Amino acid sequence: MQLNPITWAKRLDRAIWQLPTESLPPAKRRWVRFARVLYVLGRDLASGQLTLRSMSLVYTTILSLVPLLALSFSVLKAFGVYNQLEPVLANFLAPLGERGEELTRRIMGFIDNINVGVLGAVGLALLIYTVVSLIQKIEESFNFIWHVSQERKLSERFSRYLSVLLVGPLLLFSAIGITATVMNTEWMRRILAFDPLEQVVVLLGNLMPYLLVIGAFTFIYVFIPNTRVRPGAAFIGGIAGGVLWQSAGWAFAVFVASSTQYAAIYSGFAILVLFMIWLYLSWLILLFGASVAFYAQNPQYLVPLGGEPQLSNRMRERLALAIMCVVAGAYREARPPLTLHDLTRRLGVPMHAVATVLEALRQGKLLAENAEEPPGFLPARDLGVVSVHELLGVVRAAGEDRYVNPGALPLPAAVQEVLDRVEAESARTLGQVSISSLAASQSP
Repeated sequence: MQLNPITWAKRLDRAIWQLPTESLPPAKRRWVRFARVLYVLGRDLASGQLTLRSMSLVYTTILSLVPLLALSFSVLKAFGVYNQLEPVLANFLAPLGERGEELTRRIMGFIDNINVGVLGAVGLALLIYTVVSLIQKIEESFNFIWHVSQERKLSERFSRYLSVLLVGPLLLFSAIGITATVMNTEWMRRILAFDPLEQVVVLLGNLMPYLLVIGAFTFIYVFIPNTRVRPGAAFIGGIAGGVLWQSAGWAFAVFVASSTQYAAIYSGFAILVLFMIWLYLSWLILLFGASVAFYAQNPQYLVPLGGEPQLSNRMRERLALAIMCVVAGAYREARPPLTLHDLTRRLGVPMHAVATVLEALRQGKLLAENAEEPPGFLPARDLGVVSVHELLGVVRAAGEDRYVNPGALPLPAAVQEVLDRVEAESARTLGQVSISSLAASQSP
């Protein structure tokens, strides 16, 4: 008997999502989790957000590529390793074949023609702004994947971006230069004289491109998002993204070699079209690897339905009370202020949900951030005079300044009377219970 696609979809859904994973053997549990990861990754790609952000990054990259390489070239030239910039660029564009070599020469020609002295202060500022905008857009895309709504502070953003622009190229090309120097030393040649060791070195040489890309992707996944990313999760994403990127480069090179019709259709623009396609694939793979890292660190997001987890009003109130009690307890016992990561781990709730309620409490002047990085949360007022009624009012009113205000909604007199009675009863019963006393009752 033949099964239609709907029946297959139902069976797949039942096999992946409705199995009680706690009762499964460890090996089968890992396979079910792997299937769930593949499912949500495919769903995220189908939703179109990753592809849209990849397209946006292609546009920004084209605008900022020459300024970015020019700044990197200036730093490398100051340290005498600028000759290694062209081989790395050529390696990135290698999937374009002969067109990649031509594009490399053109880009290097643009870089050589940039004269910072002629640009002046305004021109140099615009040059740096173009490069910074690329890194900022990358961070926004990563924050979207990691469900982070809060951006970094301007001072921290400036220091991080500056380190990427100045220190990053120097470390990368220094590592490449050291590797080349070591491989050309006398003792390395003696090691290669032994046949078994030579085979090992050749194998490592073949794996080196993959290892370098995996290392670069792992560093990006740890460094860029405005949240704490565990190295293990970043490494898993780096493996997925790095292997996929290297494999895509090989496949794209085969495609370019057999796509003579592009040159016939686009003529001189063919190299630009192929370059944009390769940029798009590169950004898409980078964001895909970031999604893998996110789900590796946050398995609670492995759910059949996509989008942000929505909190009910009751859950929002409960979470606000729990956060205030935990923060008040830490403050009373003179422990270090709790960060978003600490609260997420302590309460066992998705980070996005905790961040949403924390922002409401901060806007309501009940919590404040300290100046540390990442910031810790402290009571903004004496919690002995903050009642549970006031706290619930702050949580219920969160976002009303951006959306429809309840006062603008005309209500029948009977409905308004019921709401007034509910408010009065809440003030009578909960207005006498302070957050401080509530937190103290939870202490052992």
